[in-house]
Amino acid sequence: MVEKSPIWTKSFINISISTFFIFTVFYALLTYIPLHVMEDLNGTVTEGGLATSVFLVSAIIMRFAAGMILDKFGNKQVLVFSVLMFTFSTILYIFVGSLTMLLLLRFFHGIWFSLVTTVAGAIAADIIPPARRGEGMGYYAIAMNLAVVAGPFIALTMQPLAASQTIFIVFSVIMVIGFICVLFVQVEQFPKEAAVRRKLSISNFLETKSMPIASVGFLISFAYASIITFISVYAESLGLLQTASFFFVVYAVAMLLVRPFTGRIFDGKGPDYVIIPSMIIFALGLLLLSFTGSSWMLLLSGALIGLGYGTLLPSFQTLAIQAAEKHRSGYATGTFFAFYDSGIAIGAASLGVMAGFLGYSGLYMFLAVFILLTGIYYKWITSRTIDTGKG
Repeated sequence: MVEKSPIWTKSFINISISTFFIFTVFYALLTYIPLHVMEDLNGTVTEGGLATSVFLVSAIIMRFAAGMILDKFGNKQVLVFSVLMFTFSTILYIFVGSLTMLLLLRFFHGIWFSLVTTVAGAIAADIIPPARRGEGMGYYAIAMNLAVVAGPFIALTMQPLAASQTIFIVFSVIMVIGFICVLFVQVEQFPKEAAVRRKLSISNFLETKSMPIASVGFLISFAYASIITFISVYAESLGLLQTASFFFVVYAVAMLLVRPFTGRIFDGKGPDYVIIPSMIIFALGLLLLSFTGSSWMLLLSGALIGLGYGTLLPSFQTLAIQAAEKHRSGYATGTFFAFYDSGIAIGAASLGVMAGFLGYSGLYMFLAVFILLTGIYYKWITSRTIDTGKG
């Protein structure tokens, strides 16, 4: 019997820990900045939302240049420098005392978030043995999923107990540890001839082979934007705001329980055996959410969404990387997240308008059908562009 190549190498562990800290700070700031704007900078709710939008805009713009930057400077160099700058940006929050400076910092910070998450995802994919990439990327995605719980928990726990400078110092310490971790990541360097010089074209910015599956990721993240943007507002309207604080805890636990199995099924039987059931479960979670009237229903919907959406993200990222040549994994990762981030941003902006017409219950019912239709689109896309068979 042939021994499996290991996933949990020193480099993989360090890149995963660093990614966890990066996303923890990202989600902590996402939760805390609007409160900071309103309570410490005398801003409005709209200005608090603007601080989030500015960050996402710079991140999306940077996605399109990320692959080219990795080609020019190398994965390890870009990893170390981008994490260093992300850490430096986090430290700067301690000294910002006006809304204008905060918005400029959020734009600056978004650049480095975009670059570091692109290069870290590409490096993680390269470190993982190709035959176990579905399983390995599933484990890597745990770092991001756990941060969804850890970041807001830290921010909301500290917010009533500490001054803003103290909270930003804690975020900075977390990132210093994350920076130390990336120094121990060993990265394979591709030969120079692998990066072919071309005239300026779309391939300088995006991986065209990854775009079809990235478009599916866009539709999934568009629907998921309704969860991260409106779940607390919807829960409050139902009188379930206290329960909502446990929504993502249940989400994370459900996701963690299935992650060791889904990755192996992905590698052993093929992506369809994971993606199609996950889309159905995600749709069921959204449907249950539309009928929610009690705490147990809200938490059960969180579990279903964790099982469904929590499995889809690493699956699509893996397919996007597998669609490209190995030396273009950075382009593939950047392309996938450019589409993914755009889905979140457009969803957050447009679904609020839709909720005004349909109500939140009607919105989640609509999105349940939307996800099932996305599943049909996925099958059409993969039948035309990529092999979703075994291995």
